[in-house]
Amino acid sequence: MAVCTISPSNEWPITPGDVQEATEVLKEGQLFITSLPNGFIPCSNRGELGLYYRDTRFLDCFEIFLEETEPILLSSTTRDSHFAQIELTNKEIIKDHIHLPLQTLHLRLFRVLEDAMYQRLRIINFSSCAVELGLRMHFRADFRDVFEVRGIPREKRGELLPSFEIDDGFVLAYRGLDDIERYTEIRFSPAPDKVHLRPGCGSALFRLVLPPKKKVYVYQQITPIVEEKKRHYRAAGGKIMISFSRAAESQAKSYARWKRECTFFQSDNTLLNQMLERGITDLRALSTHYPKWGTIIEAGIPWYAVPFGRDALITSWQTLIVNPDIARNSLYFLARLQGKKDDPWRDEKPGKILHEIRWGEMASCGEIPHTPYYGSVDSTLWFIILMGELVRWTGNRSIAEELSGALDMAMLWCEKYGDLDGDGYIEYRRESVRGLTNQGWKDSWDSLVDRNGVIPKGPIALVEVQGYYYQALKEGAYLYRLLGREEDARKCEQKAAQLQQQFIRDFWLPEEENLAYALDGEKHPIPTTVSNPGHCLFTGILPPELAYKVAKRLFQPDMYSGWGIRTMSNQEVAYNPMSYHNGSVWPHDNAIIAKGLRRYNYLNLLERLATGLYQAALSFPYYRLPELFCGFTRRGTSGPVHYPIACAPQAWAVGAVYQILHCLLGITSTGEEVFISKPMLPEWINELYVRNMAVGRGKVDLEFTRKEGKTYCNVIDIKGPVRIIFEP
Repeated sequence: MAVCTISPSNEWPITPGDVQEATEVLKEGQLFITSLPNGFIPCSNRGELGLYYRDTRFLDCFEIFLEETEPILLSSTTRDSHFAQIELTNKEIIKDHIHLPLQTLHLRLFRVLEDAMYQRLRIINFSSCAVELGLRMHFRADFRDVFEVRGIPREKRGELLPSFEIDDGFVLAYRGLDDIERYTEIRFSPAPDKVHLRPGCGSALFRLVLPPKKKVYVYQQITPIVEEKKRHYRAAGGKIMISFSRAAESQAKSYARWKRECTFFQSDNTLLNQMLERGITDLRALSTHYPKWGTIIEAGIPWYAVPFGRDALITSWQTLIVNPDIARNSLYFLARLQGKKDDPWRDEKPGKILHEIRWGEMASCGEIPHTPYYGSVDSTLWFIILMGELVRWTGNRSIAEELSGALDMAMLWCEKYGDLDGDGYIEYRRESVRGLTNQGWKDSWDSLVDRNGVIPKGPIALVEVQGYYYQALKEGAYLYRLLGREEDARKCEQKAAQLQQQFIRDFWLPEEENLAYALDGEKHPIPTTVSNPGHCLFTGILPPELAYKVAKRLFQPDMYSGWGIRTMSNQEVAYNPMSYHNGSVWPHDNAIIAKGLRRYNYLNLLERLATGLYQAALSFPYYRLPELFCGFTRRGTSGPVHYPIACAPQAWAVGAVYQILHCLLGITSTGEEVFISKPMLPEWINELYVRNMAVGRGKVDLEFTRKEGKTYCNVIDIKGPVRIIFEP
């Protein structure tokens, strides 16, 4: 038997040295932590666990010991995506004068992020007499760039500086190759009795007296500090107990305010309610404000907790029904960073929307081009699509007026730079030596393969990208007409009609009754069966008879796993259900397909897709759909197979739930008019209330009920100049 050697590309792999079965995540702004369920980051950690800020890991170890024994986890939970509560107890401790039976002490660790990570450790002694024991907290900071953590080797890196004490704690320090000093400041209340320090490490020792049934508290504040060149460490200051309470109260108020600003969903399905409530708070956690550019929804934790053009735009599109401000903020943010010049190192072109921006040492040193990096073939198209959808949903013409310059530049990119050979298609070809080879949403090195498992030569015209381009031209025509630019609107419509005609000619495979995956550099179709053609459905580029064949193909057993549509048919040579893009199931991929199923009124297929993903979500923590899961066929009563390093929360996986719900309800808007067409509740929902839905210049409350297999909608309340129209 022949043995093959797999030689993966070294472009941005996600291959950490270790993978944890379960983690807990908190995020606020550019600060996030991923830990074990017990709240710890073990010093044996070789994976992604840690406290991160601006793409740097400021803690790669956090452990607590009682007389050098590790506490036992009782339970842990994260409230509203921003506040962790961890319950611990002691092992049996026999040491010198101490004999403490198992489960005598209760430890409760509260954790909240704001401008720093704040923790409150509460200890209660449930024995009948006082106990004196030693508590040790150990911290370590490797200050590694997140790209290094995820598996990219570096020839050399900066140096750990000597750790040093401050009044109520200590500081761990590092000087990077970029000559920027980074510090992890760790403060306590009460101050520790003793500290032990070495470069990159520090331990705080407390000698505690625990009266029976009394609460004893130890507070910690961990602050990442990035100093610019030639500056020195400065203490953060402030009382830790007050800071903890202030941060917890401030975050609770912020999340309560966010919930009031969003649509409220409530059904008779308790599990669905929990899923929808968690999604609302996940969207808040993933939103980050940058003083220079505004607010944007970031992609996912731990690998993508930064602005991503494609991810932010698709998530915003998915969540118009939740809060159109997500879309508005993302559009203005990305317009401010729109490409301005021809820069091959960053794959930048005038008018192009960024792919990703990074802040760590590797970006600062020029080891990676993400400052920002523009290697995305579809972000610019999604920018135009979202702008049209947002203006239509809100009826807010001023958005189109204020972003008209960005729209013009995006259209310029499509015509002058996106179409590499003048054939009317949008193609991609990497220019940056450190850029992405594949620049569609499936951007892993091996995602584009032919039937023989061979990677074709470019430039590549992806099937879904042409569908996006068609939709972008349609939205461009709508926006230009709204702006009184009739000639530009007609040009967009003419290009769309021409693109549709040649697309069907070049991409349709009669023998397959399906669309090709892509056209290669010689314009030969790549017939590999993948999920990408399903993205064309929502754009309307296909006539109904071909759209039906594409939709039907997606639900054949080789493509539909029982939980969702696979990214690749299990009959293809390159299929691997555990791969990133070649056989796994991505919720956002399925949600985009769901939008197309609604467009063509394939409601039975839509219900099947929604039910599979809903049932899959029940197998994940907090009923939260992850970035992706494995594509193994559904068997018996077992749940979907987890993908070990999937981001969770991931923005467009969170948004997928709301987009599918949106599709089921059949809601569309033209600003002052809201249309309800053929609403459909699946069998696992009998009643659904939609309250505070912002549309046009008003808000509406709706009630959907299912009786005898039919779904009905009632209008509960309308605020503002909005009309509800029920379409037959």
